[in-house]
Amino acid sequence: MDYKKINNLLGWICGIIATIVYVMTVERTVSWWDCGEFIASAYKMQIVHQPGAPLFLMIQNVFSNLAMGDVTRIAFWMNIGSTVCSGLTILFLFWTITALARKVFVGTLRDVEINPLQLFLIMASGVVGALAYAFTDTFWFSAVESEVYAMSSLCTAVVFWAILKWEARADEPQADKWLILIAYVMGLSIGVHLLNLLVIPAIALVIYFRKTKESTGAGIFKALALGVVVLGFILWGVIQYSVKIAAYFDLFFVNTLGLGFGSGLAFFILLLVGGLVYGIYYSSKKNKYILNIAMISTAFIILGYSSFAMIMIRAKADPTLNNSDPDNAFSFLSYLNREQYGDEPLFKGKFFDARPTGVEDGKKVYRKDGNKYVVAKRNPVYSYDRETLFPRIYSDKGGHPEYYREYLGLGPNESPTFADNVKFFFGYQIGHMYGRYFLWNFAGRQNDQQGHGSFTEGNWISGIKPIDNTLVGGQDVLPASAKTDPSRNTYFFLPLILGLLGAFWHFGKRQRDAGVVGLLFFFTGIAIVLYLNQNPLQPRERDYAYAGSFYAFSIWIGLGVMAIADFLRKKTNVKVAGYAAAVVGVLAGPVILIAQNYDDHNRSEKSLARDMARNYLESCAPNAILFSYGDNDTYPLWYVQEVEGFRTDVRVVNLSLLSADWYMKQMMKKVNDADALPINIDPELIKDGVRDVIYYQDYNIPGYVPVQDLLKVMLSDNPQNKAQLQSGEFVNVLPTKKMELAVDKQAVLANKVVPKEWESALVDTMRWTYSQNYASRAELSMLAILANNNWERPIYYTITTPETNYMGLDRYLVNEGFAYRLMPVDFGLKEGDPSTIENIDQIYANVMNKFSWGNIGNASYIDPDSYRYISMYVGSIYGQPAQQLLSSGETDKAKNLVLDAYENMPKRAFLMSEVMGYVPLLSVMYEVGETTKANEIAQRNLTYIRENMAYYEAVAKTKSNLEYRNMRFGLASIQRYKQLLDEVDQPELKKQADALFNTYRHYFEQGGE
Repeated sequence: MDYKKINNLLGWICGIIATIVYVMTVERTVSWWDCGEFIASAYKMQIVHQPGAPLFLMIQNVFSNLAMGDVTRIAFWMNIGSTVCSGLTILFLFWTITALARKVFVGTLRDVEINPLQLFLIMASGVVGALAYAFTDTFWFSAVESEVYAMSSLCTAVVFWAILKWEARADEPQADKWLILIAYVMGLSIGVHLLNLLVIPAIALVIYFRKTKESTGAGIFKALALGVVVLGFILWGVIQYSVKIAAYFDLFFVNTLGLGFGSGLAFFILLLVGGLVYGIYYSSKKNKYILNIAMISTAFIILGYSSFAMIMIRAKADPTLNNSDPDNAFSFLSYLNREQYGDEPLFKGKFFDARPTGVEDGKKVYRKDGNKYVVAKRNPVYSYDRETLFPRIYSDKGGHPEYYREYLGLGPNESPTFADNVKFFFGYQIGHMYGRYFLWNFAGRQNDQQGHGSFTEGNWISGIKPIDNTLVGGQDVLPASAKTDPSRNTYFFLPLILGLLGAFWHFGKRQRDAGVVGLLFFFTGIAIVLYLNQNPLQPRERDYAYAGSFYAFSIWIGLGVMAIADFLRKKTNVKVAGYAAAVVGVLAGPVILIAQNYDDHNRSEKSLARDMARNYLESCAPNAILFSYGDNDTYPLWYVQEVEGFRTDVRVVNLSLLSADWYMKQMMKKVNDADALPINIDPELIKDGVRDVIYYQDYNIPGYVPVQDLLKVMLSDNPQNKAQLQSGEFVNVLPTKKMELAVDKQAVLANKVVPKEWESALVDTMRWTYSQNYASRAELSMLAILANNNWERPIYYTITTPETNYMGLDRYLVNEGFAYRLMPVDFGLKEGDPSTIENIDQIYANVMNKFSWGNIGNASYIDPDSYRYISMYVGSIYGQPAQQLLSSGETDKAKNLVLDAYENMPKRAFLMSEVMGYVPLLSVMYEVGETTKANEIAQRNLTYIRENMAYYEAVAKTKSNLEYRNMRFGLASIQRYKQLLDEVDQPELKKQADALFNTYRHYFEQGGE
């Protein structure tokens, strides 16, 4: 039998099967998180967030052409780009597994015949391992959206497959061309994601084992050390220091020689290319083979890395999305180094409760200024009173110290120790942020709720009840909502067991090969944990970072077929053992994984990310300014404007980026159909290093100060308008928090800023107390817009923007749907009250005529990024406006609103906060006579409360205080439903609410503690 033909054919079949499944389940439009930015940037060749992914963007741009000009299909075709990359990854994984399995029988010999049963077992191993990985949770998630991880996985698969191809041909002439291919793919992968580079230590070990006759412990250590050195050379030498050296060449050519920007960079590139060419020529002429391979490999790595030229080229074109504006050597260096995000300490750092004891000037930060580079600032380097080696509990940012203390059991004033540091590393970083993800993929997943330590959220399970702790006192306490949750996936440890059998068997049969796979498993798993040093309360799950580790384990899942066959061979005849092992492997791997994972990985019915972006924009009047904050409101907005061309008259302003000088300058330019923001600040006054932040210093100024006057003070270069520090330096300050803005009523009326019936509530002057202790460029920009806009353009905040970003303007913000509009009206709200003013007529018109809901009412699966919004929908968008319509006598409109909610909202409960949010909506439904529908929802929610409260209580008894947070939500829900059902004549439901209250009365009496 022709091994090569069968191997190729089955490999392609596996890849095609995976691709077909991915195409069936692929998202039809934009997804949450970075996908909106990537799709928008790939479509128009723009600059994404640091450190960029230029090759990914260029390849995705090719896929966008398959939309044939239909802009609503561009996201779909870019998602298809990921499915193709993922299918090819499965293809190369199959060939990798069969290559390793074949070596068990014939080693590295290529021309040795294998018998039919051996061929069957090799191919069965490839099918089981490849298709098992294809349908794992993490890989499947990335396979159906336009993100870098699918293409990054393909790079990893190609590289690892290529080193095995080299190994099989290492004694043949020109075999080292495979090493050159590996170098080139690695260079290309830098333009996608850096994860692929972690294969290098495993490659070093393969080369060592193949080239040495007798391996030793010292030799293995040296090979690994060399692999790590090569990894460091590429990661820092090629990626960072080559650009850093180029930047300093440019500094010399520009500042010293007086040449133009980029001249030093061009000279360095010529020097580098010339040095590589000479090195290749010299090593070839002198027959220095290893040097020759090293030089050619370096050249191909740099050739692949050259995709980053696209970043500088497109930055100079100043596209709409131009993150960090890396148009010169130093801004490009900052972009590559991810300086926007800061660094996590790795070897030495502070404890979270440490206090700074000193500060020194760090490295210089250069900016382009006129025709020179100048030092913008020096990054401060702090010393602390409490530092430690291997810092793991270091972050003092929002909520992190409190989380550390709760997780480690520390008192309010208790200082952590190195032992606490290690405990957090093993318990949280290894256990929660890696081990949990690993078991998600191979044991089972409890649900898709993001957990930060709660026992009932986002943990791994197996499906075996005693192990999963769903039995309390012998009773199954798991609520029906959890049992029927599509994201509850139970594999009964079968893929895990299969992989462990394969690993043990592999180490027993081919220890060297198993060691290589194990090294790949370690460097793409635990090594990433060590490097990332993640702090707690991550905004999203981070399992995608470890996909390479799960890839390596899937190799062993495939080899598990060989292990089972080996065991059964002792019990029965060889053929039966082989066939039985293949059947067991298929059922325990691909079959159970696709059966359990299909429903919660099928995104074909989803469109909420796109629809939410449209809803934000549809909430805005023409030519509006819309302030956003987070990734999940900003990136979809960029997508619908840049790709679909929807409501391009609205200027979207991300407040997280607005504190950067480059972004503030971009906001002063016209984009698409949106005019420049009326900031009117000289860019020289806010360039990098100048007024990066202005701190509040109380000057005891009586009364309120006009915003225009405060801006003059904060932007003044006059020392009389500044405060002098102990160092003698003069700095700008914010001298008061009491601010006011005179209102031009004629302009307000002319521009129809407020509804006609609200004109009597117009104020002559808006007065508020600024809510922060500093002003960054973001706050300066917003204050300048207030001062200069004169109500010509509507100003909005997305409803998801944190209140801390309102600058204290809360009581002047009016809800018009998915955005709060700034209006100079006074309805008697006190300063500091939350924004509760609602333009009911506008909300009603938007909900009934403009808003879309991403099919969440009919979709068989709703992802957590989508269902987190439901409580806001049923409360702020439907419930509260319906109540106000009812109280104002507009019963028909109130009824229309609640019926619209009934049709468009999901028919199941997801979270206790969402259940509680339904109460205002239900109240109106009863009032307008929709009793049957109201009872349906109330019954559903009461059942959810009853079952989940029983579960929380049972778990809390066995797991300390882990579930009291969830119980407090439940207690509040019981109280709300009891109050509601006391007011309406529904005795059956009231009886259920009373029973719930009585069951948990003792918690109410204890204050829920």
